[in-house]
Amino acid sequence: MPTAKPSIDTQISWVYTEDLESSHRFYSRILDFECVRNEGMARIYRTTPGACIGVCKAHDDRIVEPRGGMISIVTDDVDACYRRLLERGLAIAEPPQRHPGFGIYTFFIEDPNGYVIEFQQFLEP
Repeated sequence: MPTAKPSIDTQISWVYTEDLESSHRFYSRILDFECVRNEGMARIYRTTPGACIGVCKAHDDRIVEPRGGMISIVTDDVDACYRRLLERGLAIAEPPQRHPGFGIYTFFIEDPNGYVIEFQQFLEP
């Protein structure tokens, strides 16, 4: 008899940093994500009840390597997210834009380590 699929409680996307305090300020104060776990050289920030972003001090084979990856935050109000981040002093290269080929409305920012974070809204259900 096949083993039943186990439940999955949460998902964590990890990024790495040389400066944990700078990253902590960004994720907790600028993005306003709650730090739900602090293990010294690693911190976990809740983005939704079932998803988190983890930030860890680069060590051993763990390096800061933002190329090719992206974290997408899905919201029903991209414009409000954009305004809130501008109010918090974040420099954002371009305002939100529609991307009909993907069916999304989106803008991009970078964390202090160069990791791309996208705020997106699906235009169709």
